[in-house]
Amino acid sequence: MAHIRVAVVGAGIAGLAFAATLHRAGIDCHVYEQAERLTEVGAGVQLAPNATRLLHQLDLGAHLRAVAVAPQAIEMRRWDDGGLLQRTPLGDLCVGRFGAPYYTVHRAHLHSGLRSLVPADRVHLGVRCTAVTQNADEARLHTAGGATVAADLVVGADGIHSAVRELIAADQPRYSGQSIYRGLVPAERVPFLLTEPRVQLWFGPDQHCVCYPVSAGRQVSFGATVPASDWREESWSARGDTAALAAAYAGWHPDVARLIAAAETVSRWALHDRDGIDRLSAQRVAVIGDAAHPMLPFQAQGANQAIEDAVVLARCLAEAGAGGLSAALRRYERIRLPRTRRIQQQSRDNAQTFHLADGDEQRRRDTAAQTSSGLDGHAWLYGYDVEHAITTSGSG
Repeated sequence: MAHIRVAVVGAGIAGLAFAATLHRAGIDCHVYEQAERLTEVGAGVQLAPNATRLLHQLDLGAHLRAVAVAPQAIEMRRWDDGGLLQRTPLGDLCVGRFGAPYYTVHRAHLHSGLRSLVPADRVHLGVRCTAVTQNADEARLHTAGGATVAADLVVGADGIHSAVRELIAADQPRYSGQSIYRGLVPAERVPFLLTEPRVQLWFGPDQHCVCYPVSAGRQVSFGATVPASDWREESWSARGDTAALAAAYAGWHPDVARLIAAAETVSRWALHDRDGIDRLSAQRVAVIGDAAHPMLPFQAQGANQAIEDAVVLARCLAEAGAGGLSAALRRYERIRLPRTRRIQQQSRDNAQTFHLADGDEQRRRDTAAQTSSGLDGHAWLYGYDVEHAITTSGSG
């Protein structure tokens, strides 16, 4: 379907990964982003082998090696004494097992790498989509400025509050009751966290903290959740109160306290997801990434699943046969829905598992974690082969 016209709403990770994959396939694609300029916002992102394998295929391997960090392990610890609950080895073992590395990266560096793969004249900034309409012949993207863009397919990569999703599902975001503080700390302020590059998590009652190095090791990114029934703001630029964050983690392990104390500023973000849906397209519109399956960050797979979506949908379009667009979209749904439903639900389940109060349930969780260290338990997630999923899915 090289002749198809595709309009993408949103120039985030999902939208740019999709546009980059379409561009490589020779399919005409334009991306429409409401921001006036693409700035360095956000904090860290964990990229597992299921996504880095795809990014390498897009020729981003050299870029990631220059800007990211390859952690040697993921360590889960108790909130108070720092006792090790589980250590999952990464590094060369991960590459050997799954054929690609595990990376931690500043979101802005991942974003800039993807942006470099899309021709500049195909990304239109300052264009806010207000609605999408469609008929049997085309879809139309309507903008806040009164303009319309006609396309054969409109793909929503416009996040959890997607305007495109409204044509597919009549639902609303679900507030989790948790907010997350995010921050970046210069590495020299927290050398005690960098004796080995790793992802570290501390689990405690009602909340948890995670940190890892980014920016080629120059910064440490952290996220600290806090129960918050009264905080509903979702903005990368929403400022958080460092004193309130420190108070929320009073009594936690000294490494957590020192990490929080080293942060000059933090952002605060209310955590939402949505219930799973039965389809990801409707006639001439489709959704990917957070517009399709917004997830709580407790499986560290949001960006990874957006990248998987982008590659699968692009390939389905590129390989569409006699069934055309309709068959391509059915194939995309058939491949993606079972996997994203499972990860979305596990992310929601982890919101409970990570935050157990000290007691019998917590001790059972910790015992299970200690007996399941290693990469075997992650094979279904990290070892997922998009190429195999596509080739075995049929054509329509």
